[in-house]
Amino acid sequence: MSNTESVKALAAGAKPPFVVPQFTTKDYTSFFLAGAICCTVTHGGMTPIDVVKTRIQVDPEMARMSLLSGGRRIVAQEGPAALLTGFGPTAVGYLVQGGAKFSGYEFWKKQFVQIAGDQESAVKYRTAIYLGASSVAEFFADILLTPLEATRIRLVSQRHYATGLMTGFARLAREEGVAGLYAGFLPILCKQIPYAIGQFTVNEFCHELAFRSMSEETKRTLSGPAKFGISLGSGIIAGFAAAILSQPADTLLSQINKGHGPEGSMPYRLKVLAQQAGFRGLFAGLGPRMVMTAGLVSGQFLLYGAIKDALGAPPGLEIHKENSAVKA
Repeated sequence: MSNTESVKALAAGAKPPFVVPQFTTKDYTSFFLAGAICCTVTHGGMTPIDVVKTRIQVDPEMARMSLLSGGRRIVAQEGPAALLTGFGPTAVGYLVQGGAKFSGYEFWKKQFVQIAGDQESAVKYRTAIYLGASSVAEFFADILLTPLEATRIRLVSQRHYATGLMTGFARLAREEGVAGLYAGFLPILCKQIPYAIGQFTVNEFCHELAFRSMSEETKRTLSGPAKFGISLGSGIIAGFAAAILSQPADTLLSQINKGHGPEGSMPYRLKVLAQQAGFRGLFAGLGPRMVMTAGLVSGQFLLYGAIKDALGAPPGLEIHKENSAVKA
């Protein structure tokens, strides 16, 4: 639409022209690299906490232990190196999953904003846009993650299963084939999609809430430490939400990948395992996982923004309500 047509449309009472940034292949490559690096660094760094959390979920003797007491038990019985079990598949798995998730979120959010058709509709339905973009992006990312996550959980939950990523992956593929590698695909979707919804949607609304009370002048002159504080606080809250929403499926995923549960279809196995665990059992290990996830999510958003800036990537779309506009 030309400027003359835009003026005529506005004079006629039509909605303002809809402007959405056109990201290039280079931009999406930068989004992918930033997401891959931030997820690999944060998930790799959290490996010891994840080891303890998984043991609490799958080992009845550790079910009532705290993060600290569980860690002490593992170190006492198996040595400090046991806390790094599964580091290989964790790093590689979240390298590909993180890149696909963050770049996918940027891509699908843009697509859904365009489907909305105009700025007013995009702002009005921004919750649905966040939910849809995070869910679709996570679905495709989990296709890459699932085999590596299955390998990680086997290494963590079954001592002496294999010596590392390659041997563990090879053994799982050899003994159980594709069905074994993707046995946890449905539960991992049930875990990761709520996780992504909490991560991205809550983070978006935390930023919106923080900026809504600020004047345009204040936002323009916001100091570096203030921006850091807003991003850190938003990430921590989003991390808590992601942990709570995904905890039941995370527990079931650990059980499935350890081989627990009856024979039958995956929905049936999940149903039986959920009934056996009960409400309390499904949320076993939630405290340690909330600590871990708050660190993961806040760290990821901080690193993602810094790496994007270093790569010269453009900012993502913003459809916050404070200015009722779509921004790049």
